[in-house]
Amino acid sequence: MLLLKELNMFMDRQIVLFNKPFGILCQFSGENKNLSDYIEIKNIYPAGRLDKDSEGLVVLTNDGKLQNQISNPKFNKEKTYVAQVEGQITSSAIDKLCSGVYLKDGLTKKARAREIPEPEWLWPRKPPIRFRKNIPTSWLEVKLTEGRNRQLRRMSAKLGFPVLRLIRTHIGEWSIENIYPGKHK
Repeated sequence: MLLLKELNMFMDRQIVLFNKPFGILCQFSGENKNLSDYIEIKNIYPAGRLDKDSEGLVVLTNDGKLQNQISNPKFNKEKTYVAQVEGQITSSAIDKLCSGVYLKDGLTKKARAREIPEPEWLWPRKPPIRFRKNIPTSWLEVKLTEGRNRQLRRMSAKLGFPVLRLIRTHIGEWSIENIYPGKHK
């Protein structure tokens, strides 16, 4: 009987991939713009969060076990981010991201990080980031397996390269490819 119940739950499982725009809260209620302004599907919940200032992939599901596997760091679910940082990133800073950065809440797990050119697929952000003529910016791709609050922002700032724009592109095998900001599939 238990096996039949689990099979039914698996068959009824919903997974929604949402490309969260900048400025949207990763919750379904509240006075500010949030997920309910974009998604009308009932009984699904975000598996992990993106802060209001971040953009990109949010996985929503009605499967509590899947939510836990995505959001709990013990499962090492890799999340990929593209970040625009203030300043010209150094190889030393990238090495530190890859070996772990000591934050107030302890040493982070090792990340996989590399400098990349500005992505060709990038959409305009509303509002745009503040442009400063005399300060260059760099783009990074960073892969993390833990999900501390504002982790990548804090890691990058600690190394002297504040994040200007942060977009999550992948969670494990899921991607925002072909999902426009504010849209879901």
